[in-house]
Amino acid sequence: MTNNDIVQKLWNLCDVLRDDGINYSDYVTELVLLLFIKMVHENTEAGTLQKHPLPEGCRWTDLSKQDGQNLLETYKRMLLALSTGKDGQGNQIHDDPLITAIYSDAQTRLREPRHLRQMVATLDQIDWFSAQKDGLGDLYEGLLEKNANETKSGAGQYFTPRALINTMVRCLKPQPGERIQDPAAGTAGFLIAAHEYIKGQTDDLYDLTTEQKAFQTTKAYVGIELVPGTRRLALMNCLLHGMEGDAEGVVHLGNALGQTGAGLEKADVILANPPFGTSKGGDASITRDDLTYKTSNKQLAFLQHIYRNLKPGGRAAVVLPDNVLFEAGVGTDVRRDLMNKCNLHTILRLPTGIFYAQGVKTNVLFFTKGSAADKYQEEHCTEHVWVYDLRTNMPSFGKRTPFGDQHLKPFEDVYGDSPNGDSERKEGEYSFHSEDIELPEHSDENEGIDPRLAHSRWRSFSRQWIAEHKGDSLDISWLKDSDSVDAANLPEPSVLAGEAMGELVQALGELDALMRELGAGEEADGARVLLGEVMGEVK
Repeated sequence: MTNNDIVQKLWNLCDVLRDDGINYSDYVTELVLLLFIKMVHENTEAGTLQKHPLPEGCRWTDLSKQDGQNLLETYKRMLLALSTGKDGQGNQIHDDPLITAIYSDAQTRLREPRHLRQMVATLDQIDWFSAQKDGLGDLYEGLLEKNANETKSGAGQYFTPRALINTMVRCLKPQPGERIQDPAAGTAGFLIAAHEYIKGQTDDLYDLTTEQKAFQTTKAYVGIELVPGTRRLALMNCLLHGMEGDAEGVVHLGNALGQTGAGLEKADVILANPPFGTSKGGDASITRDDLTYKTSNKQLAFLQHIYRNLKPGGRAAVVLPDNVLFEAGVGTDVRRDLMNKCNLHTILRLPTGIFYAQGVKTNVLFFTKGSAADKYQEEHCTEHVWVYDLRTNMPSFGKRTPFGDQHLKPFEDVYGDSPNGDSERKEGEYSFHSEDIELPEHSDENEGIDPRLAHSRWRSFSRQWIAEHKGDSLDISWLKDSDSVDAANLPEPSVLAGEAMGELVQALGELDALMRELGAGEEADGARVLLGEVMGEVK
């Protein structure tokens, strides 16, 4: 049984929970409270769990032997004990702050003991030996990804596509001994990917000294997450991947745009996908007094936090929506400050449809604190910005056309081996035939260049050109989407209106036929009369 098979089996339990009044958005939280206890049991049985065991009375064997109402009551007592560290008589049964954080305020919404029994039985039937080979952390990660893909109102709001995370990590190449942060951690996908990358470069950390291993386990990674339920998922995820963090765990509960973020140590590497949108209630959630440019735009505030919190020579990759690239006023000030203090060497324009908010257009900004010549430089660090357009003339991504590694590999190839973006680069990288694409007319980006480069996805623009031609906007595009419509070639408005009217009449006719098939003939007649009156007024 593969991990994908197990994930699907676990996901099918949603039907059981739905019968108990639990919706999709709460499903993963409900499942992982139980699943984590089972995974700790399996790790203990396999001899791989060295720290953070669950206390007696709160283990899988204490639960699986129960049935009926006793099962449900035992489970409720276990959750309370794990959350508080005390049993029903007030006796201290554990003092592990990480377990307390994971089960903080944990409650089950299950009301039927038979549903809990079915969940326990399903978890007992899984081939955990097979799951162990791929890693229980990867299984858990697969479940989070499944939730993100299936429920756009659930985990999709904090789940970045795995392929994009891995590309960002491979470009920045985190190293042992570096402090790696994510100020908008979600379920800790970036931090775990960085950890797995370092493990892959060090033969599963075998090449490191005991002291270095301890650093990687407890100090190398720090994330911040605002939502308690999301942080719970992140803490479980990290622990199952062998990442303990400090006394608060790898992911701290708090607001990166508040004092929690202000208190962070400087980082060598920052990877992040900050939440989209504007701060609710104006700038109420942005309470930092150390950010130079005041704004209610959370992405602009996060961007300031990120480049300010890098060590000299530190590097970052951050996912940001298009408005950060062109917003005037404070947006222009922040971009100028970024390009002064950091070498903004690369922008990756991402396709639409790869995040839960389908209409949002996003980019990845790659930058290094200071210049290549002087890590402590704070003026004019950016000399050239390389832009890779992975958006124009790309497929419409979704379930039928998933976004994957193969779409990002050409970008990784031209990015180069240097994590600072200073590998030798050459404009070009043609991923389509030039005769198949048009160029925008009167485009500053395409004036006076080799016509072949105008058809490339990979271009370089000088800092001076960005200032003079774009007014320090970074919304740089030079290709025309083959599906775009030229407004100059549209038919007359009366023709367009007639076409729309024809389509509307056809649709109403089909609806009329459907109503009559359903036995609603009188209602259909009434609707037809009303429609005739409306059409008469339109004429």
